[in-house]
Amino acid sequence: MQLKPLFTFLTALTKHNDRAWFQERKPTYDQLRKQFEEDAEFWYQELQKLDPALAGPLGRKSIFRIYRDVRFSNNKDPYKLHFSAYFTASGKDTETPGYYVQVGPNGNTLIGGGWYMPDKNQLAAIRQEIDYNAADLKAIIAAPDFQRYFGTMGGDKLKKSPAAYDVTHPEIELLKHKSFTASHTLSDAEVLSHADFRAHVPKVFAAMVPFCQFLRNAV
Repeated sequence: MQLKPLFTFLTALTKHNDRAWFQERKPTYDQLRKQFEEDAEFWYQELQKLDPALAGPLGRKSIFRIYRDVRFSNNKDPYKLHFSAYFTASGKDTETPGYYVQVGPNGNTLIGGGWYMPDKNQLAAIRQEIDYNAADLKAIIAAPDFQRYFGTMGGDKLKKSPAAYDVTHPEIELLKHKSFTASHTLSDAEVLSHADFRAHVPKVFAAMVPFCQFLRNAV
């Protein structure tokens, strides 16, 4: 993937987020999209080696469309300002933990993953696993590579304790989580000056594999 042309295109799209401008430059977009698909295929193949549970669709099936769903949004801009992909055992399925990569200018590049907003039953199972085996999750978060790229576990949290757990529970802060995520952000300068961004992505994913496996095994 040629990052500088991609950033140039998306920076211009930031200023001209309308269909007429985009359609005039559709061939440029198609070329950039094809390059991103090739990288997604590479990342998916590398992920299969790291996490064998990802024996699902091809990498290109994991790419999100650039077109925004504006039906329920006050922001009516038709296009996203980044390219992105989410790798799970079944394409972009958010019903399981996965690995996410997003590339875009203005600080919109990140490599991350985990599980965003599991459903009620899945969340209960994850919390039960934390209740029983918090030491395992804490060891994963404390691992050197996890700390290097992510620092800590992110995700939305309850303000109060979950109904099934007392406020005095020693792991109550972990149990308050409604989402379980990790994110490694890169500045534009870091992305554009990176010696090999394509190879960097699987390195970051590798640090997240035990985290995703813990969440997957919980349910």
